[in-house]
Amino acid sequence: MTSVSVAPDGALLAAGFNDSSIKIWDMRSVGSTPLPQTALSLDTSAAAEAPSAAGQQAASGLPTAHHSSSTTTRYRALRGHSGAVHACSFSPADDRFLLSASADASVRLWHVEMGTCLVAYRAHCYPVWDVQHSPVGHYFATASYDRTARVWSMERSYPLRIMAGHLSDVHAVRWHANCNYIATCSSDKTLRLWDVQTGECCRVFAAHRSPVYALATSPDGRFLASGDEGGAVLLWDLGTGRCIAPLLGHTGCVWSLAFSGESAVLASGAADDTVRLWDVAAASKLAPNEAKTSVGRRLRLLKTFPTKSTPISALQFTRRNLLMAAGAFSHSDPP
Repeated sequence: MTSVSVAPDGALLAAGFNDSSIKIWDMRSVGSTPLPQTALSLDTSAAAEAPSAAGQQAASGLPTAHHSSSTTTRYRALRGHSGAVHACSFSPADDRFLLSASADASVRLWHVEMGTCLVAYRAHCYPVWDVQHSPVGHYFATASYDRTARVWSMERSYPLRIMAGHLSDVHAVRWHANCNYIATCSSDKTLRLWDVQTGECCRVFAAHRSPVYALATSPDGRFLASGDEGGAVLLWDLGTGRCIAPLLGHTGCVWSLAFSGESAVLASGAADDTVRLWDVAAASKLAPNEAKTSVGRRLRLLKTFPTKSTPISALQFTRRNLLMAAGAFSHSDPP
């Protein structure tokens, strides 16, 4: 498994795999009565399609049976990429639509219920590491190994803006709450804030000591959080461009960050098999002059949740402010 994404309402979970497939589970059926052994899991395939006038033409295959000696899990498999799927993103407006980014340098838009690929977006020259819908759902942004981030419209097969400036591959991209900016992080150990209207870089954040892999913007638009390979999480004030506080505690690469709905709590997930919750509300109460001199101050760790041999690949606060964490379970050999 190479990527995980949870729908905004927590009803669906999508996972990308090295074999170029995407599998989607209905979380509402988790914990229900196991399906009979003869049950089918929906496995549909979609051929690569260029955007047509309608933008919704694709081919799908027949359902395929998946049997298990214990229980049978129902999921829908989407096929069409020719490389590992590194990121997935559900539309915030309608979770029937899913974007996926792949090592084949393309991004695909899927209709989850139909199991078909509606559009294949091709402009990057190298693997696409991340993709995210904008808060309004009509636009999306991508991050790639080609050192650029790009802003797209669902209705066009070419990018509307190309953000170039990072000195190494761009690992993640996130939208600001007002949709006027996107934030990116890179192996060059920096973060950048870009103006969507002009495509220009308006802020550079430099304090990390190792490549940055995780990124999150707060729903109130005030904060940016970033996590690096060394396990450090930094909280930034977007208004001043200053680092408010380092959040130290993880012992592995930080792969995912998420703010709660009221921007009071930051969740971080890492390769050390833990989820940590941080008190961001304390940063909101800092006076402007106090925030300028608070570099080195640590915010309070609220809680640590250890998992059972599961590095955390994705974190998502649902609309009901429930935190969902996802990762691949690692089987360890008995001592």
